[in-house]
Amino acid sequence: MNLLRALATISSMTLVSRILGFVRDAVIARMFGAGLASDAFFVAFRIPNLLRRLFAEGAFSQAFVPVLAEHRSRRGDAATRILVDHVASVLAISLLVVTGLGILLAPFIIYVSAPGFASQPLKFDLTVAMLRVTFPYILFISLVSFAGGILNTWSRFAVPALSPTLLNLCFIAGALVAAPYFDPPVMVLAWSVFAGGVAQLAIQVPALARIGMLPRPRIPVLDPGVKRILILMGPAVIGVSVAQISLLINTIFASYLETGSVSWLYYADRLMEFPTGLLGVALETVLLPSLSKSHFAGDREEYSRLLDWGLRLTLLLALPAAAALALLAVPLVTTLFHYGAFAEHDVWMTRRALMAYSVGLLGLILVKVLAPGFYARQNIATPVRIAVLTLVATQLLNAVLIIPLAHAGLALAISLGACLNATLLYRGLRSRGVYRPEPGWGRFLCRIVLSVAAMSLVLWLAAGAPSWWLNSPAWRRALGLCAVVALGVVVYFGCLRLLGFRVRDFARKVA
Repeated sequence: MNLLRALATISSMTLVSRILGFVRDAVIARMFGAGLASDAFFVAFRIPNLLRRLFAEGAFSQAFVPVLAEHRSRRGDAATRILVDHVASVLAISLLVVTGLGILLAPFIIYVSAPGFASQPLKFDLTVAMLRVTFPYILFISLVSFAGGILNTWSRFAVPALSPTLLNLCFIAGALVAAPYFDPPVMVLAWSVFAGGVAQLAIQVPALARIGMLPRPRIPVLDPGVKRILILMGPAVIGVSVAQISLLINTIFASYLETGSVSWLYYADRLMEFPTGLLGVALETVLLPSLSKSHFAGDREEYSRLLDWGLRLTLLLALPAAAALALLAVPLVTTLFHYGAFAEHDVWMTRRALMAYSVGLLGLILVKVLAPGFYARQNIATPVRIAVLTLVATQLLNAVLIIPLAHAGLALAISLGACLNATLLYRGLRSRGVYRPEPGWGRFLCRIVLSVAAMSLVLWLAAGAPSWWLNSPAWRRALGLCAVVALGVVVYFGCLRLLGFRVRDFARKVA
């Protein structure tokens, strides 16, 4: 398998999903703006979305994929099929219980996660109503993640990468077509989440059937494989999800700030998710099964080379992305969201949050490369200790930065926490001899820094005055943004080319 080709496949599918995601957010911003209704929905959606990242894409994937890869490598497909059946049965029953409790305890959950809403009865009741509709999403998307872990282990990356587009399509269709039939209209967004979860699960079924791994109903059994997954999952919840826990705590802080703060952080976070999904999630998806196979084969050199490959790709693409997000904050926010109810004040407030988030983009993506270096070896203790320390440091930064910077201080705290997390993970891998850098890093970094500097200068000059982006028609903004981004891409990769960079240098094949 060519890892670069697999990464390109996942990234291209993710690109489609992210573009549709921006269309979705533009539609939501135009129809609902940044106020009471949007704040209520974003809190109601953030809770099941947080659980998705904690358990489905976070702890569960990190625990499940290494055990699944080991099982397949050592015992064959038949025994692996039995493990899949047992895990599916335990997971489905557990998720049904969690979903039922979530719906029942929705008022309490909102009171804890957004206590500032309690003083506004209309906002509180609307958020509770939407949470009860969106909470089953955790059931559907956890099963989607389970299916995706199986497909990725079998090197079937396309379907899991494409499935998020269905959620965005449900949002867009619901907001544009069905909103007038709901009272209040914003409730259509909650039901779009529900429909999107069902659609994403449905598309996985034929793909699982084709590889002979469609789960069969069984009486739940805690066999050794299932027990190992559960043991790994517990601490992994903390180890891989520090940023998401920080986001939830930030929601609590933001609920006490100016109305619109939750929405400004959400829109900025959505822009951050574009590069983190396009690169970070794609790298994590490709690396985890490959690292697991190398570990169980006892090939330490290949294990280290895989990590080196991931780190180089991260720096190559994340550094220019971070610079571009900061420099093009106003063009991005105005082009995507500055319509209808999304006013100029919302643009400036979202810009502040986005610039603060951009500081930590490299750290966020590095964590997605470095953490699998521990989890593929089933080392849980080290990343958990690092995660706890990072979480504490992030909340201390929240307390310090929220006073002078308001909602932007919350975003900056998460960014600095992500950088700390990545630094400590890197040191942990180096100190244990798990990762040994390949030759040529000094020259590689010099090429990137020079190219990013050239690109940044061009973007700063090409972006022009914020007033143009605020006052121009939508079509001019869109064309202008495309032109500026294209210019930045040409300058960056053109400089790399002149400095000796070649795409073939990143080609990598694994068994």
